[in-house]
Amino acid sequence: MLIPTILSLAAVLAVLVSCGTQQRDTEFSREKTLYIAGFQWGDPNSFNPLIDKPAWPIDGYFNLIYEPLMVFNTLNGKMEPLLARSYTNEGDRITVVMDSRARWSDGTPLTAADVKFTFDIQSAYPGAPYSYVWNHIGKVSVDSVSDSTGRYERVIFAVGKERNNPLVILDYLQLIRIIPKHIFEKLIDSLGDFSEVQKLSVDVNPVVSGPYNLFTYSNEKIVLKRRNDYWGYAALYGNRKPKPEYIIHPIYKSNDHISIELQQGGIDVSQSFIPRIWIKKQHMVATWYDKEPYFMPAAITMFLINTTRYPLSDRMLRRAMACAVNYTDINQLAITGYSPPLKPGLILPFGNEEQYFSEEDARKYGTVYDPQRAKKILAEAGYTSVFDQSGNLVEMKDPKGNRVPAMYITSPAGWTDWETAVKIAVRDMRTAGIDIREGFVDAASYFQRQLVGNFDLMMHTPSPYATPSKPWSRIEATMTARNWKPIGEKMYENWGRFNQPGAIGYIAAIDSLLTALPSMTDENEVKAVYRRLNVYFMEKQPTIPLFYRPEWFYEFSNRNWTNFPDAANPYTTPQCLCCGPSIRALWEISTAPSK
Repeated sequence: MLIPTILSLAAVLAVLVSCGTQQRDTEFSREKTLYIAGFQWGDPNSFNPLIDKPAWPIDGYFNLIYEPLMVFNTLNGKMEPLLARSYTNEGDRITVVMDSRARWSDGTPLTAADVKFTFDIQSAYPGAPYSYVWNHIGKVSVDSVSDSTGRYERVIFAVGKERNNPLVILDYLQLIRIIPKHIFEKLIDSLGDFSEVQKLSVDVNPVVSGPYNLFTYSNEKIVLKRRNDYWGYAALYGNRKPKPEYIIHPIYKSNDHISIELQQGGIDVSQSFIPRIWIKKQHMVATWYDKEPYFMPAAITMFLINTTRYPLSDRMLRRAMACAVNYTDINQLAITGYSPPLKPGLILPFGNEEQYFSEEDARKYGTVYDPQRAKKILAEAGYTSVFDQSGNLVEMKDPKGNRVPAMYITSPAGWTDWETAVKIAVRDMRTAGIDIREGFVDAASYFQRQLVGNFDLMMHTPSPYATPSKPWSRIEATMTARNWKPIGEKMYENWGRFNQPGAIGYIAAIDSLLTALPSMTDENEVKAVYRRLNVYFMEKQPTIPLFYRPEWFYEFSNRNWTNFPDAANPYTTPQCLCCGPSIRALWEISTAPSK
């Protein structure tokens, strides 16, 4: 928002409090407009960066409107500059050098003070969306220094002493979008109550740093318009502007609608699960790879296991479950071949994480699909199963001869790929003699059950984004007992409550290694620790990995725009042109020849 100095705070508030933009009679010509889908699934609620779940593109890793300090390149595993020129990791602190050319859309310089304000506000108000970052940050301070290139500002992030982890602070540098202090500080001071500030929609020409701004929105679409005065044109792009003048995100109710629109050219870029994507190729639809797995994998979807519930507390039963599941069927039938072949453990055996993966350990300690081995493990552990004449499981008994109550795999209803995966796993486990059943619930119930531990098994993707802290953050999310809470209290990691401190069999070394690893500098030592943590996981089987999934599904249509990045032309990352480094593709795509 352009705010003259003579404009009163009351006038500023009156504009920001507006509940919606006026619809404009604007014709969005195809050669000027890029259509993106798959991020916004309901009516836009708010564009306020200080609430938990604002509408696209304010939430998450999107940097079209508000920008982070740096972006993480998933292709090379490196942090790259944006609002900040560079950073240094000194072990006990991360020091960021600001780009003095950065400006807000009202012409105000974007400075280290804005960065400090953005992070400090997360500490000052428990209701702030990223208050948890202060689990790892001890203090944020600023200073300025001079060198041969001139004077520049720095932001120093002191690593927290209790959870000493500079890797996670690097994650925050590319997660947290910086907001203008001169706008939001006045709003907080004026309204007095942070919760009142969170009620503002911030939806009329907000003060931003990115190359686009909110133009209009409705329950049908969100429209962004290219800014003519973006600071990065001169600083980062050689005075070039992005090709699309408008970016529109239509709001659909299902992946099927997006699939049809992508095929017909109504959508240019999509982040949605579209089965059998190869069928769409005849309609000028493409993906990062032109063959399986089609998408760049970056995360592991798995069954969380509630290890506090008997008999799931028995690691032998958990290992038998892991041996019973046909992972190839899940890959081919549930996610239509979008995963490379699954290997044991929590470390991706390819890409930036491959250096930490041990094939030797996987063969020695891991579980793979082997139904006969599953039955053997059950028998050796003392479990018996009763089948009827048709081979259907009737009941399962534990080593004491007691009937095991039916167990359920919880998963959101309507997530068709996950539903299919659950059905396959249930089929396979029951064939092995394990009394497991489907447990589909609505999404709201699913997330609540996860936090309080109200499940037997639950399908989930821990730490799903590609970040500088991988694979550490995935292992941490799956196995740490540092914040262990009993069933009924909320946990935001290790939802299966594995490795309860003080209990029989507690492995203190897991958290000790997780604590020490981020500060290690010897690469051989780092690799050895990752191997040891992965072996602990494979031996204890606290979860059951199912398949690898991409950070984002990334499909694009060449009907209206061309030169999208892909594996044959990887000039930027496969992230849908609105987050991370992928935004650079907006400067490189071209209108299709027919246009």
